[in-house]
Amino acid sequence: MKQTPLTARHRAMGAKMVEYAGFEMPVQYTGLVEEHLTVRSSVGIFDLTHMGEFEVTGPGALDTVNRLGSNDASQLKVGEIQYTCLTNERGGIIDDILAYRTEQGFLLVVNAANTAKDYAWIEQNLQPGTELVDRSGEVTLIAIQGPKSPPLVEEVLGVSVAELRNYTFMEPEYKGVKVLLSRTGYTGEDGFELYFPNAFAEELWDAFLAQGEKYGVKPVGLGARDTLRLEARMPLYGNDIDEDTTPLEAGLGRFVKLHKEFTGRDVLLKQKEEGLQRKLVAFTMLDRGIPRQGYPLLSLDGEEIGAVTSGTHSPSLGYPIGMGYVRIDLAKPDTEIRVQIRNKLARAKIIKGRFLA
Repeated sequence: MKQTPLTARHRAMGAKMVEYAGFEMPVQYTGLVEEHLTVRSSVGIFDLTHMGEFEVTGPGALDTVNRLGSNDASQLKVGEIQYTCLTNERGGIIDDILAYRTEQGFLLVVNAANTAKDYAWIEQNLQPGTELVDRSGEVTLIAIQGPKSPPLVEEVLGVSVAELRNYTFMEPEYKGVKVLLSRTGYTGEDGFELYFPNAFAEELWDAFLAQGEKYGVKPVGLGARDTLRLEARMPLYGNDIDEDTTPLEAGLGRFVKLHKEFTGRDVLLKQKEEGLQRKLVAFTMLDRGIPRQGYPLLSLDGEEIGAVTSGTHSPSLGYPIGMGYVRIDLAKPDTEIRVQIRNKLARAKIIKGRFLA
């Protein structure tokens, strides 16, 4: 298993370590629920160094990113960030990524489990005049998430984040080294992600924990990261989206710009014109029981209409929630469905929007 520059810190703090995407990563420290609620109420710190980072530069960089991604990267100014999907010829999602518009071109941040696959796909689809470099092994990525994250980030980095809007970034210096600081995250809370050289990993990690003590900061593992993102109705690659699901089916249509050319565009255009057959929905449980990935979803008359892709007991809400694909005619909010939990059928109701207000 690969390790991050912070693995020793996680072990010293008593983290439970697991294999994830080929890395040894902390799944929890003091407990999933406590870590989850800390992010919702104050501030948590995450090690996300397993994620992949690619630099795309040169005069062909924009053309490359625009032809590979479903969103329109030409709308980005330097300092802005865009969520986009890498799509295959069938319109399926190879990965959902972030594209950072830099002075030199783009920084693409990809999911850990897809780093090698994404790099190979981008490399074979480079437009003329484009250079692609994998920086994943050189960069430490930590996230500071929660309502008290702004003052903590300001104190540690010595900058003001008042003017830093969501999905934008700045590049302050920490002890003479440039840090890419973005107002992004995967928790549904205000927060930041920081990219910097591995040599500063332990020093910055320690600084955030020390300075954040007065704010109640806690290290947070992958377990709470998953429950936080699910409450915010953010899809997880490999669960809710994959190469056999399209952005339109996954409710990501706002990130699909059909006026431009990109891989799989014609398939998605046809899907939009003809109408979807299924859709990713969010639901809350009306009966007891936690929906787990793969559990069948059924109509009231017992017909199987889809399957659970993500599910958990929501620490913030105190009841079970889930997401899954269902037949399009049963995808409307307030529709009651059934979840097969082992040999029992449990009632559930489809909701509109995020689980959290």
